Amino acid sequence: MTAAPAIPLNPTLNERLSAMNSGQKMRLAVGIVLLVAVGLTGLLMGRDAEWRVLYSNLADKDGGAIIAQLSQMNVPYKHAPGGGAILVPANRVHDTRLRLASQGLPKGSVSGFEVMESNRFGMTQFQERLTFQRGLEGELTRSIQSLMSVQSARVHLALPNQNGFFREQQKPSASVLVSLNAGHTLDRTQLAGIVHLVASSVPEMTTSAVSVLDDSGKLLSTPNDGLSGPLGGGDAQQLQYVQQLEQIHSRRIVDMLEPVVGRNNIKAQVAAEVDFSQTEQTSESHKPNQTSNASAIRSQQTVESSNGPTSGGPSGVPGATSNQPPAPSSAPINATAAGAGSAGASAAAGAGTGLSKRESITNFEVDKTIKVVKAGTGVIKRLSAAVVINHTTVTDDKGKTTTTPLSDQQLEKMTALVREAIGFSKERGDSVNLMNAPFIKEKIALVEQPLWKQAEVQDMARSLAWPVGTVLLAALVLMGAVRPALKALANPPATWREHQVDALVAEDNERPLLPAPALKTDDPLLSASHLALEDARKLTRDNPTAVANIVKGWMSGEAAS
Repeated sequence: MTAAPAIPLNPTLNERLSAMNSGQKMRLAVGIVLLVAVGLTGLLMGRDAEWRVLYSNLADKDGGAIIAQLSQMNVPYKHAPGGGAILVPANRVHDTRLRLASQGLPKGSVSGFEVMESNRFGMTQFQERLTFQRGLEGELTRSIQSLMSVQSARVHLALPNQNGFFREQQKPSASVLVSLNAGHTLDRTQLAGIVHLVASSVPEMTTSAVSVLDDSGKLLSTPNDGLSGPLGGGDAQQLQYVQQLEQIHSRRIVDMLEPVVGRNNIKAQVAAEVDFSQTEQTSESHKPNQTSNASAIRSQQTVESSNGPTSGGPSGVPGATSNQPPAPSSAPINATAAGAGSAGASAAAGAGTGLSKRESITNFEVDKTIKVVKAGTGVIKRLSAAVVINHTTVTDDKGKTTTTPLSDQQLEKMTALVREAIGFSKERGDSVNLMNAPFIKEKIALVEQPLWKQAEVQDMARSLAWPVGTVLLAALVLMGAVRPALKALANPPATWREHQVDALVAEDNERPLLPAPALKTDDPLLSASHLALEDARKLTRDNPTAVANIVKGWMSGEAAS
C-alpha cells in the first residue's frame, strides 16, 4: 500500500491559504480591500459635517437679521467659538451668500473716526482731509441709525476747501438718505432733529443746506426745517398732524376701555376735522368824552395881545424880570355860559382902558383801543369717534363658552367715558357712536412643515448618512466577499479530509488494547445488543483513530489488524 501524503492534522493559516483555489483567494483579497476602504471612508466622512464661515466680524444688528433669515431659509447654522462668525455647511456657502445679498444682507458695519487710527506715514493733506470726512460721515450715520424708526442711513457731506484768498467762501452742505422700518414714519420733529444733528456737527453749515430723502427718493425735508414749528409745513405735514391727532384720541379710548372689556375686545377710530386757515382780526374802539378831571391834556396854547396903554402891561427896565411869560388864564377849560359871559364882561371892562385880545387853545388825548386777534392754525373743528366692543365671553364650569351682549346701562357708561376721553364738545358738533357686536375670529390654519423639510431633520440626516451608509456597505462587502472566503478558509475541502483519513489509516502506530467493556448483568432491561452498541459508542469517543482505521479497513476489504 502506497503512503498517503503527509498532511498535518492542525494546519496553519498559510497552509490553509495555500489549499484555497485562485478564485477563493481573489474574493478574499478583494473583500479585505473593499472592507478597509469602506472603513476608512466612514471614518473620514463620519466626522462632523464640514462647516465654513459665511460671514465674520458682523455687527449685532446684521448678525441678528442674518440668523433670522437663515431660519426662514431652512439653512442650518452655528456660531464659531467666541461668536465672531456664522458657520454654515460647506456646500451651501455660496448659495446662501447670493440669496442673502438679494435681500440686502449684510448691510455692513459703519466706520467712524477709527479710520483716523490707520493713517500711514506720508499721507497728503488731501488724503488726510478725505479720511476725516469719511470718519465724520460714519459717525453721523451711526447717530441717525440709532433712531428707532430708521433701519439704515447714509450721509454725504460736501465740505469745500476753505481758502483765505477767496472773498466769498462756499458753505458746506449735506445729504442724508434714510431707509425706514416697515410701518414707521418720521414726523416733523424727528426730521428737524436729524437736520439739526447734521448741521451742528459741521462748522458753518446751516439747516437749509441739509436735505433728507427716503429710500424711494422722496424729499422729506424742506428749506425751513428746523425753523418752523410742527405745523408750519405744507399739505403733507398737515395730513401727518391730523393722523397723529386721530391716533392720540383713538389710543385714549382704547386705554380707557381696555381694562373693562379686556384686551383685543375693542376697536376705536377717530376722525378729526382740523382748520389750518390763518385769520387775523383788527378792531379799534373809542370811549365817550370824559370830564375835565379824567381827561388828559395833549397840548395847550395861549395867545394874548393888547393895543394902547394898560395898567397891567409890563413896565420897568427891560431885563429878566420883565420878560416873564404871561400868567395862566383863570378861566376854566370847559367854561359854562355864565362863565363865558363874565369873561366877556371883563373883556369889555378892559376895553375901556385899551384894546386887548386873548386866545387859548387846548388839545385833549382821544381815548382809542386797537385790538389785533390772530387765530392759530391746527384748530379742531369737529371730532367723530366710532367704537366697537365685543360681546362678553363667559365660560361655565363644564368648559362651555358663551357670549352675551352688554346691557344698555353699560353701553351708556362706556359712551360717557369715550366722550370724556376725547374732550367731547356739543357746541363744536362732535359725535360718538358706540356699538356692541360679536367679533368674528378667523381660524388661521397653521401649515405644518413636513418633517423631512425641517432644517434640524435635514441636518441630522446629513450627519447620519455617511455612518449608516458606511455600515451598510461594509456589511454588504463582508457578507458577499469576505464571509465566503473565510468560510472556505475555515473548512478544508473534502479531498483534504480524505487525505487526512488515509494518513490516519497508513499510520503504523501501536494501538493499545482496549479493555473489555463491563457488562451490566444486574440490569435486566438491557440486552446484550444494547450493551454492545453502548460499548462501541464509548470506544468511538475514547479512541477515534482506532475506529477510523477499522472503518477504513472495512471499506478497502482488508481485515483489520
